[in-house]
Amino acid sequence: MDVEAPGPPPLPRRMALVVALLLLSPVCAEYLIGYDQIIGRPLELLGGLLILAPLYGTVAVLIREAARRTGRGWPTIVLLGAAFGLVQAGLIDQSLFNPDFVDEPSWDRERLPTHIPELGLSAKYLLGFVAGHVIWSFGAPIAVIEACAPRYAGRPWLGRTGITTMLVLYGLGAAIIFREHTRDFMASPAQLGTTAAIAVLLGIAAFALPRRSAPVPGRVPPPWLVGCGAVVLWGTNQLAPASWAGVALAAFVLAVAAGCLIRYSGRRGWGHRHVLAAGGAALVVNSALAFVVEPLGETSYPAKYAVNSALLVGVLLLLTCIDHHLRRSKGTAAPPWRS
Repeated sequence: MDVEAPGPPPLPRRMALVVALLLLSPVCAEYLIGYDQIIGRPLELLGGLLILAPLYGTVAVLIREAARRTGRGWPTIVLLGAAFGLVQAGLIDQSLFNPDFVDEPSWDRERLPTHIPELGLSAKYLLGFVAGHVIWSFGAPIAVIEACAPRYAGRPWLGRTGITTMLVLYGLGAAIIFREHTRDFMASPAQLGTTAAIAVLLGIAAFALPRRSAPVPGRVPPPWLVGCGAVVLWGTNQLAPASWAGVALAAFVLAVAAGCLIRYSGRRGWGHRHVLAAGGAALVVNSALAFVVEPLGETSYPAKYAVNSALLVGVLLLLTCIDHHLRRSKGTAAPPWRS
């Protein structure tokens, strides 16, 4: 049985886990789906991590750290992810409100069918941006990296110096992106204020939740079935059309996913392999859909498909190796939802 370690992870192990999460978060957030024109330029992808790791990776690390330090689990991580998703899309790059954020016809094709003039935003983008950050920017990377070290999944990884470093790096990354994207556009005070207020309320709700409790008896599906179900749900969410019916469909499948996770994750048989299956499925979905995504701007398609293939193979190898490790360490025993 995989028993939690009596103390914090050794410093080298903690640093390795933090760096892995710092890098995996922006890769999942921006690169797997392959929508940007730099997808065909591997050197620019590597260079982009210098900005994206502070912007996304530090938030993933801090969200995880806040939840684990306060004895809370995945509900808190999800709510904090939603709060930071609003901050990112509504306050920092302001893609939620900027009608000309991307100078491509596809931006309006996706935005206009569910545009709400009174709010100055698209319902599809609101749901897509926030859910995208919760799942791909923060949730799935945390699930995958914690599965690499199941003995330490419920424990803090950073001290005061590490937390301060993450905060400084995030501030620098956010400032660069904010300056870049607000040169020609600035959301209204009402939009900014409302977004900030909702983000704060989500943050308060995240810490108002009760702390972890003992798991309850009950059957849980095997990890492979969790993974297959998650692929269907995450894939349906990503493929939902740009229409009000599509928004309703995406919201429905996200609600089904949340309901299933809440139902099963508090049971005694739920373990790290189940969490890996749910989070890993998100990585597989985006890296597979990348082959049919049209990049914004010009790119070399042979190079694009080569990068798409490398990312997909990398995701499959990573998940296979972690799952093999969990099988050997009997990682299904520890209930990570409550830890």
